[in-house]
Amino acid sequence: MAKKENIVEEKIKEIAQEVYDTIHLKEKPELESPIRSLNNVSYNEQEGFFKILGKTKVRTLTANTIKTFAQTLRMMALSKDLVSDNEIATKREAYYLSKNWGEARFKEQPESDSVMDDIEAMMGVNREQIGFIPGEKGGAVAGELTVIDVDSESKEKLEIDCTKFGSGAYAIPSSVEHLKFKTKAKFVLAIETAGMFERLNKHKYWRTANCIIIAMSGVPTRATRRFMRKLADENKLQVYVFTDGDPYGFFSIYRTLKVGSGNAAHINQYFCVPNARFIGVTPQDIIDYKLPTHPLKEVDFKKIKDVLKNDPFCKHHKEWQKALKQMAQMKVRVEQQAFSAHSLNFVIDEYLPNKLKNSKTWLP
Repeated sequence: MAKKENIVEEKIKEIAQEVYDTIHLKEKPELESPIRSLNNVSYNEQEGFFKILGKTKVRTLTANTIKTFAQTLRMMALSKDLVSDNEIATKREAYYLSKNWGEARFKEQPESDSVMDDIEAMMGVNREQIGFIPGEKGGAVAGELTVIDVDSESKEKLEIDCTKFGSGAYAIPSSVEHLKFKTKAKFVLAIETAGMFERLNKHKYWRTANCIIIAMSGVPTRATRRFMRKLADENKLQVYVFTDGDPYGFFSIYRTLKVGSGNAAHINQYFCVPNARFIGVTPQDIIDYKLPTHPLKEVDFKKIKDVLKNDPFCKHHKEWQKALKQMAQMKVRVEQQAFSAHSLNFVIDEYLPNKLKNSKTWLP
């Protein structure tokens, strides 16, 4: 980490020096960063992730941009202090620290998050390398896995057995790069909802299936995605993803895990799981299993339309196009828990075993 941190410090100083020198020449300084959107990414199945293209945005110091320009420089200064002191700040803490920046303070956290993401992209590093960590909790893990961590004070190795948490589970930390693993599991099952994870964990599904189960609790955090990527790569494990049957589960949760997002395209190659396969609830499952459903909302139809038109991953895979069009035609969505209409443990006894045996029902 020390080498990476020095690079971050040097890069911040370099950018600051350029701004300083430009001002002394009585010219307008500029800050350039990649555009973070689906319009600036490409998808190649062999590469396995959304790759950022060359479009950039330039922020020039003018009367109209002076506040955002100042906020960017103040956030970079905060980052430099954090890295120099080997300290960290959550995104929420960074927002509150800005309250001491006078006219450069942020009114709402989304403003500070956006500036932080711009700096990250500008420097081509991940958020943790510039000293910031998410405030939200990482994923939960149970099953046939031993995580090898290091005690921060004694530097001794800690072996954490994920089968020994009773009714609880191992919580993925915000930084996972140093972790190592020991496992004899056959695969990893990533689960959208905490409730479904709790059911599978309570009944030790991971023991029956000889697997590792991970609760994503919605869109998985970067740490959760990186944890799964390291686990899959280092132990040659297939990752299966089990979400609700709705546009959000398909293209906010699953697609982000598998190939990344437009917003984080500059680091997708490290924070996605290209070998992930979708075994979540499909529109066809609604018919085959006679599942109770909910009507699609206007936001769902909008999401489907947007994905079909703009998402490079969907455009590449006709199977996903077919599934989304079928869902729009049926006008319904379905939750993981809908299988409970048959029996509380129908997912454990019937759905997952059948799904895992029949690869023809998986989506890419």
